[in-house]
Amino acid sequence: MTATLSPRRTGRLAWAACRALLVLTVVCGLLYPLAVTGIAQAAFPDRADGTPVRADGRDVGSALVGQRWSGREWFHGRPSHSDYDPRATGSGQLGASDPRLVRTVRENRQAVADYNGVPTAAVPPDAVTGSGSAIDPDVSPEYARIQTSRVARANHLTKGAVRELVDAHTEGRDLGFLGEPRVNVLKLNVAVRKAAAAAR
Repeated sequence: MTATLSPRRTGRLAWAACRALLVLTVVCGLLYPLAVTGIAQAAFPDRADGTPVRADGRDVGSALVGQRWSGREWFHGRPSHSDYDPRATGSGQLGASDPRLVRTVRENRQAVADYNGVPTAAVPPDAVTGSGSAIDPDVSPEYARIQTSRVARANHLTKGAVRELVDAHTEGRDLGFLGEPRVNVLKLNVAVRKAAAAAR
């Protein structure tokens, strides 16, 4: 014998389901996102807005996303197979023993050495290999330092002044032991531009 629901009982169940849907939509789709956004804006306003970097009164990029730099007057970031497109993140998927990667690294090392006027032995690994995300905004202090002379000459600054900017923008390991020391390329280039303008 099968049980059947009366139209009245079916209507009550449907109305209960609609009420539950409405309440969950308001709580999960409106109140919770607003609460999380409000807490983030109050506690971490810079990070909640994407960590923007400002120069000349306007946003020039995010400290979390790398960008391509061309020209001898700028510090350059790591290679990016996606041309720093945040919509196409991910590594190049070539293994360490892949002949194509070995050839690319060798060519990149020579190009970086020639461009910056340093021996190939001075070129650090991050100058010739991309990051896992392809949009890494940071470089190692070693990579920043081998670019110092080139940037100083192009901006008519002393090497010592540019070296001080690199040191000032070098961040240590998180919590003292996580990750590696790093230099944010966008922030450093904003500082270089400001120093060059002040020196004119």
